[in-house]
Amino acid sequence: MAERDWNPDPGVENESTGRRIARIRKRRGLTQTGLAARAHVSRSLIAQVESGHKPATPALVAAVARACAIDVAELNGQPYRGPDKRTDAVHAAIPVIRRTLAYIDIPPELEIPPRSLEELAEELISLQKLQEATAHISLSSRLPATIEELTTHALESNAPKAWHLLNHSYALAASLARRLGYNDLAQVGIDRAATTASRANDPYLRHLVPLGRALLLLNLGFGDIALTTAKQAADDVDRSEPAGQEIYASLHLRAAVSAARMGRASEAWEHHGLATETAARMTSRNRLDPYGSEASPINVAIHGCAVATELGDYDEAVRLDADFTLPPTLYAERRAHHEIDMARTHLWLNDHDKTLKRILNADRIAPQMTRFHPTARETVRQLGTHYRTVPERLRNLETRMAL
Repeated sequence: MAERDWNPDPGVENESTGRRIARIRKRRGLTQTGLAARAHVSRSLIAQVESGHKPATPALVAAVARACAIDVAELNGQPYRGPDKRTDAVHAAIPVIRRTLAYIDIPPELEIPPRSLEELAEELISLQKLQEATAHISLSSRLPATIEELTTHALESNAPKAWHLLNHSYALAASLARRLGYNDLAQVGIDRAATTASRANDPYLRHLVPLGRALLLLNLGFGDIALTTAKQAADDVDRSEPAGQEIYASLHLRAAVSAARMGRASEAWEHHGLATETAARMTSRNRLDPYGSEASPINVAIHGCAVATELGDYDEAVRLDADFTLPPTLYAERRAHHEIDMARTHLWLNDHDKTLKRILNADRIAPQMTRFHPTARETVRQLGTHYRTVPERLRNLETRMAL
């Protein structure tokens, strides 16, 4: 029998988001009407989500979290732990990453000398590719050593290149922690990235910090702060170079989704329009994407679907989705995220066959990302209640998600 020492109560952990909302609402002494008033949503929606008849959207989860003074991750049931060592392996590196991020003013005690900066730069390229492929387990096993070695170089040499590479490693750590539901650790990683950006002799690095911070804030349910963060950073970007234009467009895409999640339709589409105009002005020759901002026309189109979905305009999301095809060269993370968004869209339109197709596409493209994504899990759980006989492929996905 598989050991469960790291997951002692999987029954509570694997309950639906709706059941968590009901449990926490009752713990706060609130009726459905009382929670609805605090969260500024309808009582009917609360009732349908709690009963499992409607999926909990990120916007609803954020509103309930604020109303109940609880972390969004707890409402989502994150982090999602596996029932055995194999499925839980991705979490094994989290304590090690916490330790490596503690070394900000003192160098770690390495058993062997660190690799050269050239070697570590090559390692970061490999780690970046693992992130883009959402290979969480491989990334988490290799990242801590890289952070420690770069920390040693940065503190001993104070070389801008060392700080630049360390900044990149911190950004990878923050992204991984956020995806796995360790929001506090993600915040530490972003703060470390902000510190190193100022010492890396790169004028654009400091603008990437609010890009990551706004995404974390959005995940935490602070859409208003995420929106302000992205807007202020975009206003501050020097757009005289292609790199600045790419970051500018990415910040407006982040602002667009943040505004949409808050229900501010006109503002969301305005930010999306600014990103669209900027991406359209850039040629393929000057679109070098040195910072992985993905400010391309296809990514702008993908974000258009996301904006429509967040606004609850599901017909518009479907219409926009029909206008483009995801290129296989696009990062797996970006492709899978779009499939998850569209699965959620079709679920709200009660088109369960298309929902199944899109969520299975996401799992095929990026299985580790799909397993740990709250919206993907909510979609799979809700979809499973529709079928009298659950399709084998959906049942297999439910098993991998331990639902």
